Amino acid sequence: MQLFLAIAAILGGLSVAGGAFASHALQAQLTERAIAVFQTGIRYQMYHALALLAVAMLVGNVKQTLPWLTAAGWLFVAGVVMFSGSLYLISLAGLKAFGPITPIGGVALIAGWMCLAIAALKLP
Repeated sequence: MQLFLAIAAILGGLSVAGGAFASHALQAQLTERAIAVFQTGIRYQMYHALALLAVAMLVGNVKQTLPWLTAAGWLFVAGVVMFSGSLYLISLAGLKAFGPITPIGGVALIAGWMCLAIAALKLP
């Protein structure tokens, strides 16, 4: 799916930019703990940008697993938004109220991997 490829590229690029931002601009602004939280968000964002890239490449080639791959892709997108996004809000703005969203995002990421596994098992 072309949309997944575009989203994967955007997430990957933003992850690199965010990592550079954290390394250079945030060091003097945030506590070590806040930087570690931010970097966790960056790391998971990049991992799942790559996973979404794999999904995008598989979607066009394996029609039998399309529903599972589509579900995996959207779960990766939602998971990154909730998991990494909440970590960014917590670390940058101190909005601890977003803490409960982080594990929901984590569950979405895990569910995405499970959907990808099911798609793999359904391959011809």
